[in-house]
Amino acid sequence: MKRIFLFVATNLAVLVVLSVAAQLLGIDRYLAAHGQSMGGLLIVAAFFGFGGALISLGLSKWMAKRAMGVQVIASAKNADEEWLLRTVKAQAEQAGIGMPEVGVFDSPQPNAFATGARRDHALVAVSSGLLRSMRRNEVEAVLGHEIAHVANGDMVTLTLIQGVTNTFVFFLSRVIGQIVDSALQKGDNRRGSGIGYFVTVMVAQVVLGILASMIVMWFSRQREFRADRGGARAAGTGNMIAALERLKAASNEPLPSQLAAFGIKGGGGSGLARLFMSHPPLDERIAALRNQA
Repeated sequence: MKRIFLFVATNLAVLVVLSVAAQLLGIDRYLAAHGQSMGGLLIVAAFFGFGGALISLGLSKWMAKRAMGVQVIASAKNADEEWLLRTVKAQAEQAGIGMPEVGVFDSPQPNAFATGARRDHALVAVSSGLLRSMRRNEVEAVLGHEIAHVANGDMVTLTLIQGVTNTFVFFLSRVIGQIVDSALQKGDNRRGSGIGYFVTVMVAQVVLGILASMIVMWFSRQREFRADRGGARAAGTGNMIAALERLKAASNEPLPSQLAAFGIKGGGGSGLARLFMSHPPLDERIAALRNQA
């Protein structure tokens, strides 16, 4: 119920902000004069802006299982699986969330991720490489990191942020398109949108979409620091730092793009590429934990 309320409230807030801004700037009158309904554009923008993000969130567990070949542990078949289930259950109870599904995916690289539309119905998965290369106390820290993502509602939060930015991109690109098209058609008796509108909308969506991605990735990086603190609380700061050190020593093989923001390890980058990173550099995450300790 809380998530439904948050979704509805966010939608309404975005529509109100856009509506007030449009009235103050006279955009509503401008659009009306050119045959476009301000209210209709706002509704369509919100529908398409949040629609794709919410569908992606709803399908996140299903897509993750198939994209990564996750084998969900329904019942433990060996001591390692029994330990995994027991550890996740204890951490979930400590965090006040329902028991997530626990799975393992085959990859030589150490990695893990959490996903799911609801805190009480999430998925936490670790790679076979992570289980082989890390000690149990380090794996426990990684699991604590992923449980923190679930408990903090990071999947839903990033979906809402993505939805908000998508809505603004959709709305503003069409307003810019109308302004450019009107300028190009000045003195022309033609009615309706011309080629200038469609070209401008496409270009504006690309440019604004890039800026929106920077905003979403910034929020994602901040939540990684918070999840690291959760892993440190669950297994000890030293174990969380040791886990990150092992990830740093391993070769870099990031998760698929739809899962990258919720994995334990992200891709590297520098310069402008840093603005599009879902994770802060491991050195910064380690330094942050040491400073807090």
